[in-house]
Amino acid sequence: MPATPQAPQRFVDSTDGARIAVYEEGDPDGPTVVLVHGFPDSHVLWDGVVPLLAERFRIVRYDNRGVGMSSVPKPVSAYTMARFADDFQAVISELSPGRPVHVLGHDWGSVGVWEYLTRPGAGDRVASFTSVSGPSQDHLVDYILGGLRRPWRPRRFARALSQALRLSYMVLFSIPVLAPLALRLALSVAPVRRAIVGHVPDDNIHHSAQLARDAAHSVKTYPANYFRSFSRKRPIHVVDVPVQLIVNTKDPYVRPHGYDVTPRWVPRLWRRDIRAGHFSPMSHPQVMAAAVHDFADLVEGKRPSRAMLRAEVGRPRGQFGDTLVAVTGAGSGIGRETAYAFARAGAELVVSDVNEATVKETAAEIVARGGVAHPYVLDVSDGEAVEAFAERISAEHGVPDIVVNNAGVGHAGGFLDTPAEEFDRVIDINLGGVVNGCRSFGRRLVERGTGGHIVNVASMAAYVPLQSLSAYCTSKAATYMFSDCLRAELDAAGVGLTTICPGVINTNIINTTRFYAPAGKSETVDGRRGQLGRLFALRHYGPDKVAAAILSSVSKNKPIRPVAPEAYAVYGVSRVAPQALRSTARIKVI
Repeated sequence: MPATPQAPQRFVDSTDGARIAVYEEGDPDGPTVVLVHGFPDSHVLWDGVVPLLAERFRIVRYDNRGVGMSSVPKPVSAYTMARFADDFQAVISELSPGRPVHVLGHDWGSVGVWEYLTRPGAGDRVASFTSVSGPSQDHLVDYILGGLRRPWRPRRFARALSQALRLSYMVLFSIPVLAPLALRLALSVAPVRRAIVGHVPDDNIHHSAQLARDAAHSVKTYPANYFRSFSRKRPIHVVDVPVQLIVNTKDPYVRPHGYDVTPRWVPRLWRRDIRAGHFSPMSHPQVMAAAVHDFADLVEGKRPSRAMLRAEVGRPRGQFGDTLVAVTGAGSGIGRETAYAFARAGAELVVSDVNEATVKETAAEIVARGGVAHPYVLDVSDGEAVEAFAERISAEHGVPDIVVNNAGVGHAGGFLDTPAEEFDRVIDINLGGVVNGCRSFGRRLVERGTGGHIVNVASMAAYVPLQSLSAYCTSKAATYMFSDCLRAELDAAGVGLTTICPGVINTNIINTTRFYAPAGKSETVDGRRGQLGRLFALRHYGPDKVAAAILSSVSKNKPIRPVAPEAYAVYGVSRVAPQALRSTARIKVI
């Protein structure tokens, strides 16, 4: 919905006489953060971000020239990035004359700040700069022209050409008279205004009531900069300011690889890739605010957050370095080996199990190997306990980046031989534990807005019907289908989900599995348990191989991963000859 017009607290005069309307909010005694919008927006763009910064920061935002209550110069030359840099300089000089400011810029507003950072003394005035969908003109042109000059490097050439073509709309926006008229007419129509922001929730859309008029006036930014940026030749300056890039991987205009050359010119660089479109300040305000908070902490000398460590460009790290991983059922078997594998790859672990002694052993072993692990006791079948656990973990360690829902129990016996409470117990742990973990941690991953990954451990039994494993097969098949449904839902938020389906894995699950035999045949249980235990041991396919498959699947964002040859074979049969597997349901375990 269009925002109610807000009166600026003051006007600041730029070097060419343009008057810039400035708005102030937040803590007047806090560090200053300046929010700079792009095209076709106004300061209203930041309405969703401001409340998340106001408690800590003094917030300064302003309307670019040609927008809102700021001046509307007539010459096209008044809209070059040099003029945008003049405006920024005038605002911070008057509103924060003695203190450097933190800056968050989007689109052309970000490009104007990049221009300012090439000026002498900029490093004394800007404490940190967070750039969103607005790369330096110099850097982007260097990337495009550098790639186009090297056709013998096909991948680089193709990417540079693609990026150049994605900016071709700027040619249309540079047509005098026609472009302003078309924008004024188009943006006067509500469906068009809605369409330009893509899949942003309606409640998050923040447009000025004068959006069409503002766009018609400020479209001169395109002819003032587009052709000049490719035709002018000037040295590229090294930026002496800490810079954080928020790269929208779904931005149709500036592709992620367009920032590949930025480290060459910015020695102190951090980069966060998020699954978002061009208007991420609307769709992901929590990400914008968290990035500013984290960056300000870093500049102020506080301990960097895990997200900042992971974002630092050029920092050596393991495959999962600076990543928090939560693993349930980590007291033994697949869960324990998965925790070990993630720890070896550099991750910090949160390990949980219903057995306190064994989970502490897992954590102690990780620490002894030089890793970091935090043990917790958890019954995954208790939804309230899992929610309390997720809240505690998130408060003490942060939201886990990867969640492995592994906890489960074995069961053998026909349906008619299994007591109702035992059937329910298997479902509550094997399926309920996965559902509880996904509900509590999945919601937090989505709300965080920076992606993540969930691993649900099912089984080959998910697609192999066996009458003597009815409860177990049912729980794993339900986990398999639940994961397929949830994967589609989480995909929009950039959260991956992998279903792991192990085959015959040599763990202690046989020793903990409850066997149920028909009446009068209970004496066969111990013998059958021993036979299966020896079979699993002879198979000699350990849980470490499942752990390796989990790490590989997370890295490659695989949706489904059978583990062990028999799991792959049966998975294939289930797809092409399901009736053959239905016939195997006649085979009895006991």
